[in-house]
Amino acid sequence: MLAPKKSKFRKAFKGRIHGNTKGGATLEFGNYGLKALEPERITARQIEAARRTIARSMKRSGKLWIRIFPDIPVSKKPADVRMGSGKGSPEYFVVRIKPGRVMFELDGVDEATARTAFEKASAKLPVKTKFIRRLD
Repeated sequence: MLAPKKSKFRKAFKGRIHGNTKGGATLEFGNYGLKALEPERITARQIEAARRTIARSMKRSGKLWIRIFPDIPVSKKPADVRMGSGKGSPEYFVVRIKPGRVMFELDGVDEATARTAFEKASAKLPVKTKFIRRLD
């Protein structure tokens, strides 16, 4: 799964996700893309599940780009622990997705294959998504 090798701070605040994406809203590498339509935190496990689904549905032909990386640690306290005594230890990593962000890109497959691959992958993600394609 995706996780940073090193980070500046071990624990992060929860934060709020508001506004549209500042960058990463257009296709840069492939001809087809999967774009987020709502703000949400996406975990490394969800990204990996979507990647596997896309790879299987296009039968490993073509090229896939993952345009998001989970770099924010989410901490959790163990079960049956009393209140107080600080923040829990980091459990997993997430990425904050803003509306308009392109999460995945595909190239080297036809549009029908890309569309079905992204439909299956979007079922694994907690955000509403939209299929986009390059207009050349």
